[in-house]
Amino acid sequence: MFGIGGGELILVIFIALMLFGSEKIPDIARTLGKGMAQLKNATNEIKSEIQKSADNHEIGSLTRDFNAEVEQVKQGFNKMVDDETAKITGDNNPLDISKEINEVKENFDDLTGPIKRQM
Repeated sequence: MFGIGGGELILVIFIALMLFGSEKIPDIARTLGKGMAQLKNATNEIKSEIQKSADNHEIGSLTRDFNAEVEQVKQGFNKMVDDETAKITGDNNPLDISKEINEVKENFDDLTGPIKRQM
């Protein structure tokens, strides 16, 4: 399954339990299931739209339409996941660790100085 072994899957489940707690895991799974169903439906719609437009348009307009549809699906999926995550976790998103990453980078630079690439 996705190239993940049994031990790795158990570790991922354990980390998810630690981050969200046992009460919120079903809500998150339900949200991801809805998102996957929406993505599957959107993919099927895109496929049928491609076949319809392949008969009527040239390749250049086909790729433009396809890219627009993919971007629209991506934005819709991201918005849905963000909304559901905000409902579940409140304003502080436990998955957003960019602040911590920046702090570690600053601390690392303080310890070692700037890193220069050698050619």
